[in-house]
Amino acid sequence: VNYVKRVPLGVCAQITPWNHPMLIAIKKIAPALATGNSIVVKPSEFAPITVLEFAKLMTECGLPDGVFNVVPGQGACGAALSGHSDLDMVDLTGGTPTGRKVHEAAGKNLATVLSELGGKAPMIVFNDADIEQAVNGTAFGSFIATGQTCIAGTRLLVQEDIYDDFVAAYVEKVSKIRIGDPKDPSTQMGPVINQGQLEKVREFCELGEQEGGKILTGGRPVENLPDELKNGYYWPPTVIGDCHGDMRVVREEVFGPVVVAYKFKDEADAIAKANDSEFGLAASIWSQNIKRAHRVADKLDVGIVWLNDHHRNDPSSPWGGMKDSGVGRENGIEALHEYTQTRSV
Repeated sequence: VNYVKRVPLGVCAQITPWNHPMLIAIKKIAPALATGNSIVVKPSEFAPITVLEFAKLMTECGLPDGVFNVVPGQGACGAALSGHSDLDMVDLTGGTPTGRKVHEAAGKNLATVLSELGGKAPMIVFNDADIEQAVNGTAFGSFIATGQTCIAGTRLLVQEDIYDDFVAAYVEKVSKIRIGDPKDPSTQMGPVINQGQLEKVREFCELGEQEGGKILTGGRPVENLPDELKNGYYWPPTVIGDCHGDMRVVREEVFGPVVVAYKFKDEADAIAKANDSEFGLAASIWSQNIKRAHRVADKLDVGIVWLNDHHRNDPSSPWGGMKDSGVGRENGIEALHEYTQTRSV
């Protein structure tokens, strides 16, 4: 008789970001505990409260001491945790530079690493797309959460014969996004996380112009904010046109409300330009030709592809990237496999 059993890894560190502090933490906590591991969560120093409050609930629910632990702190805390010799796994969501450091630190102890890192997602709009649907869908995919998501659609690739008309409609749409207090139900887009991120966004907009891009909307600080919001970190939805693949604003992750737009000639050109990136997390394809959409999807070097949609997620569907966007998969059965190993008996 020979059977195979999946067994827990042991003690797992989880380093979570600030942009979706509870959602991303739960995506890690649930499969880790469900498969019998103990965990140490290090939340972002910019958004630790939700994870700390969740820890209280876990204690109230009767989870044994030591199974679920939270260690708040800055980057040095995450570095010390990643290289700890008692860990069996590190699960990180964060930027690619941080991911490289975590992989190196954990690798010295031969600990498993699961990483979901940066992205620069292309949104590929073919000339047979439903224009209204594509304008609305790409605008949502670009500026949800103020563009502060790893899968934000930040590269708008439009077939050349509809480029002018589509980009004009897209710019008209995003220029009307209502900016304001996130607690106000009428607000469609809030601020970026902090002053440092605001300055980064500003610098990339300036760089985009210096590299030859044209600011089509936004690109300057928000004007006419009410007095109670003037000290906030607000930046308008920004679209930079006339871009090309050699520009830093096209190649690097901004992590804010900035989209670059450029043309492609045909299907092969679209695939080449979409894949011309160090990142490989997500992409979307906009076309009413379903055969074309699936054909293009099969040739993209990314872990997640949407067809005529962007930024939707089935919790049972694998989530993760290729290239510099990370290693491994979250969600679904794949997440349970990430937090276990096989034992042959």
